[in-house]
Amino acid sequence: MLDILTGVLALGGIGLVFGLLLTLANKIFEIPSDPKRDAVRNALPGANCGGCGFAGCDALADAIAAGTAPVNACPVGGAAVAGEIAKIMGVEAAEGQVRNVATVVCQGSTDRCKNKFDYHGIQDCVAASLVNDGNRACKYACLGLGTCVKACKFDAIHIDERTGIAKVDPEKCTSCGACVRACPKNVLSLQPETEPVRLLCRAAEEGHLVSDNCKIGCVGCEMCKNACKFGAITMVNHLPVIDYDKCVGCMMCAETCPNGSLWGDFDNRKIAEINRDLCIGCTICKRTCQFEAISGELKQVHEVNEACTGCGQCAAKCPKKAITMHVREHARDANAKVGTTPTKPAVLKN
Repeated sequence: MLDILTGVLALGGIGLVFGLLLTLANKIFEIPSDPKRDAVRNALPGANCGGCGFAGCDALADAIAAGTAPVNACPVGGAAVAGEIAKIMGVEAAEGQVRNVATVVCQGSTDRCKNKFDYHGIQDCVAASLVNDGNRACKYACLGLGTCVKACKFDAIHIDERTGIAKVDPEKCTSCGACVRACPKNVLSLQPETEPVRLLCRAAEEGHLVSDNCKIGCVGCEMCKNACKFGAITMVNHLPVIDYDKCVGCMMCAETCPNGSLWGDFDNRKIAEINRDLCIGCTICKRTCQFEAISGELKQVHEVNEACTGCGQCAAKCPKKAITMHVREHARDANAKVGTTPTKPAVLKN
């Protein structure tokens, strides 16, 4: 009994000594707390998704506090978190930051894109892609097995039961990029949500090969390039590449595309409106319009018809600022061009 008590006391003494040594070491090597860094960390959402390029929110907070990362580095928090962190750091938040949204660059649904074979293996895109590069006839197509769904921590992506391909909920997407990194077919990409047109096909092959595999793939016909009046489209590897610095949002490329490979934000397409009280009939807008959508003689009030594409070039050139742009209520009517017989516009938006 005495031996046991002696052993317990000895172990207790050793523990006490080591405890005192650890306490002393902690005091000696203690890293001072940085209140600003801690405040930044508390402002971050804590998703630890890595979308900022750092290992997690702790690492990002360290970098922001050290001045090596911008206050708006967190894609999940967006403008609200960036503004809060900017206040903590005593700087101004960058204005006009455009939010990126994960975009599925494929429309090859099960009824549009052929299958090479029936796949019955592991329900995972990475596993399926190891079997003859996947079962879809188009090697650029979404496999629809949900690897991106598993990667998303925000329930912003799912596999559409009707189409069999991935679909993103832009309202839930936080731009973390986890789905982009997880996709073995590179079908997903982060794109600015404000882009008026997007190419939704990656099939960089000759047209006949694309059309053999998918009904909605880009066949490289160049109709979009020819429809663009502003030189914003070039063809690279049989696919249109859009220069968004030149794009004016007229959406003629998407309107002209015979296969629907180009998406246009037609619900927010605009139309010009001329203020009759301000218009002096200088004809600058009429001469600027590339789509024959403005009529009027010199020193007479000009009119805009339903052929307007919403490019906004007339508004930019008007010396009297008599032209404003607003979201149109009817579909664009190409037949309404000056010199043609106007037709009644549709009731629904394009």
